[in-house]
Amino acid sequence: MPAMEWTERFELGLARMDDTHREFVELYNLLQAAPPDAFIERLDAFIAHTVEHFDQENRWMEKVNFPGCHRAEHDRVLVVLRDVRERAARGDVFLGRRLVEELPAWFENHAGGMDAALAFHLQSVGFDTESESFRADAQGGCGSQTGGGCSCATLATDEAA
Repeated sequence: MPAMEWTERFELGLARMDDTHREFVELYNLLQAAPPDAFIERLDAFIAHTVEHFDQENRWMEKVNFPGCHRAEHDRVLVVLRDVRERAARGDVFLGRRLVEELPAWFENHAGGMDAALAFHLQSVGFDTESESFRADAQGGCGSQTGGGCSCATLATDEAA
């Protein structure tokens, strides 16, 4: 099973998000290369990172009133990670390794779809991921402090422009 390679297609233009995604790839690679006696320890580190990673994105989505099912996907992935961890700790090595095989395809799809849409939206509404607040020069609009909610149709129209 090959390591996951960081590529430009994972770059979404938000340094904090990109750095978190790089760390995800690095921790994945440590997990993927783990010998049997270190698998649970590395899976625990990967899960801890993923919890923080998803909490960060969930905070941003909440602050800009981002629509959709992104948060629900985070929740589903954490349920799977935790379930697989418990099973692997009881000796189900096959299931743990199967998870490792599936993560790269999931990550590529999630980062290129849901996270790309979130990054675009955060940039569009003037949300600064470093301070986790709106930039002073933000013009309001969809999801901003003055603009209220946003519909998926609005987001799709913005992305097509």
